[in-house]
Amino acid sequence: MNGGVEEVSMEGSEKGGAGGAVRGGEMGIATEEEAAAAVSLEALRKRMADFARERDWEQFHSPRNLLLALVGEMGELSEIFQWKGEVPKGLPGWDEAEKEHLGEELSDVLLYLVRLSDMCGVDLGKAALRKMEINARKYPVGQCKGSSKKHTHYSSTNNIGANDNDNTTNKEHNNGV
Repeated sequence: MNGGVEEVSMEGSEKGGAGGAVRGGEMGIATEEEAAAAVSLEALRKRMADFARERDWEQFHSPRNLLLALVGEMGELSEIFQWKGEVPKGLPGWDEAEKEHLGEELSDVLLYLVRLSDMCGVDLGKAALRKMEINARKYPVGQCKGSSKKHTHYSSTNNIGANDNDNTTNKEHNNGV
């Protein structure tokens, strides 16, 4: 993958320094699992920025280039599920190598998304929380529980602000996203 995102891993400094989780008790985190659980969007954003800056790759990280790279990674992620039919939660029957590959592709998508949001000046965590609040108003539990219908199916009295609706009117519904 181009642009340095793939090289950012949870393996620590032995993989290039910019992407590793904290190991061996550094900064109060005792294990790799605890380090992974403690990762925030802001920590990823900073690591990605440092990673790109150290390699002088910021020149390549325009929003357009990052979006195209993100789309390519989504294709690679989709390819994993291609021809598998419906896949149940927990991926029963998948071996560890398949799950590891899935984790790598999911990580590539996440890292490019975090980098894209940074290059666009969008606080991704804040935007995601705001979007969840909008979705909660668009999809009230009492009206939509157990249904996959789009918000336009429900009554227009879902307490959606005009701006909330304008920002989402032309987007497809996919389980509240």
